[in-house]
Amino acid sequence: TKVLTGDSARVAAHVCRSIGIPADSVIEGAELEGLDDAELSRRARQASVFAKLSPSQKARVVAALRGDGHVVGFMGDGVNDAAAMGASDCGISVDSAVDVAREAADLILLEKDLMVLERGIVCGRRTLANMTKYVKMTVSSNFGNIFSVLAAATLLPFLPMSAVQLLLLNLVYDVTCTALPWDGVDDELVRAPRRWDEVSVRRFMVAMGPVSSLFDLITFAALFFVVCPGVTGAPWAELDGAGRALFVATFQAGWLVESMWTQTLAVHLVRTQRVPFVESRAATRLTALGAVGVALVTALPFTPLGAALDLAPLPPTYFVLLGVVVALYAAALLLARRLFVRRGGTLL
Repeated sequence: TKVLTGDSARVAAHVCRSIGIPADSVIEGAELEGLDDAELSRRARQASVFAKLSPSQKARVVAALRGDGHVVGFMGDGVNDAAAMGASDCGISVDSAVDVAREAADLILLEKDLMVLERGIVCGRRTLANMTKYVKMTVSSNFGNIFSVLAAATLLPFLPMSAVQLLLLNLVYDVTCTALPWDGVDDELVRAPRRWDEVSVRRFMVAMGPVSSLFDLITFAALFFVVCPGVTGAPWAELDGAGRALFVATFQAGWLVESMWTQTLAVHLVRTQRVPFVESRAATRLTALGAVGVALVTALPFTPLGAALDLAPLPPTYFVLLGVVVALYAAALLLARRLFVRRGGTLL
């Protein structure tokens, strides 16, 4: 905190000492006028009080602090403060200030409470963190799904999921993610300013997307060679038209359910850099919506709506497979997350 005032040095120093602001070194306007920009930048790092300043000198001190790499907010209520507010990153005034100061301000306080600024900053940082969570989760999931569909189109004699089924999966997943704005954010994500980092998003997509693709391929193999033949009574090559229709419906239902389980689990595993479910837990709304989404998609193949979407009921052996795949996926994703943090320094 630095005080820039047009009042005398003695008055400014007395007021600052009474409220706990160091005032051992006071720079006055006449002295500041003789400093070049480099010297002013050096002195501005050390001094906390600048007195008997003109409006242009206030703006010059603000510019020097910004030029030194700081994000500067300036609070004032008079005509003499307008230039400095305009030169700052964020001008702050009060509702009783003169018109010129209010017009130059970015924020106008309606109460005598600076804590509203802190709450606003923390809220903004939480919003950025939760937005980054959603973007990283979604792009990595979609990136992995693209690889899975491309691989399936090459290796399988049918589509692993129809267009309507894929749209339904994305709809349910997106609905469960609508609770993300209410999700908690780890303390380390709000301690300091953070910027949108598109490079980190791309790296996250490339690092995490293939993990889901790998387990999609494992699921494809298990469905094609174990689960679906068990339901139809024969492998694909030996089936007639009706048998192949049941084979495809079972396969698509299996991948739909597996995708919903792994995508929902990924939300909880990559929303925090800490140990998920132990050191950092998702908001109750996010957890509840995710559980409802997983339950609905898992039950869908057993309902008339599932039949209308060409989904067949899944056998008990499938759910044993699902448990193994989900457990291995969680372990692999946590390992990939650790490697990503080790390389990039932060997950979000």
